[in-house]
Amino acid sequence: MNMIDYDKYIKSIYILLLLLVFSSCNYFDVKKTSTEDILQEELQTFNWNEVDDYPSFEACDSSASKVDKKQCFANIVTKHITNHLENQKFVVSNDVSDTLQLTIVITEDGKASIKKIIAKDETLEELPNLTEALYNCTDSLPKIFPAIKRGQQVNTQFTLPVVISVN
Repeated sequence: MNMIDYDKYIKSIYILLLLLVFSSCNYFDVKKTSTEDILQEELQTFNWNEVDDYPSFEACDSSASKVDKKQCFANIVTKHITNHLENQKFVVSNDVSDTLQLTIVITEDGKASIKKIIAKDETLEELPNLTEALYNCTDSLPKIFPAIKRGQQVNTQFTLPVVISVN
């Protein structure tokens, strides 16, 4: 074997080895990430139970912290419902003492509605107009600013206890 043939032979081996290395290596593969994959990953990191800003009323805007605004909102809703129920003329044959659980939804448009009312059966029997009165009281709430999550207005839902005591 002469020197020229030997050089060609070595070059061929080098080229073959380089081709094997590059074709078997994933180093040069570019992994493409789709926007759907990014969205799914982002959605999994969301804490869906928390919002950046709770729903509020104009009177609550002066509250400094997020917790204060939340408490102000709950206080105004509770006071509004209590005042509305006190203005109703309920006639009972037995004393009523119960704590209702109201599930209230605030839409992204700032509309409030009662989604669910949990009360004792005895309370609902003694006060048959109670659920209607509760559903109607959300219509007269002051203007609500909806909750904010990542700069977007979102629907929120919360449970509010309401104590009923009629003698």
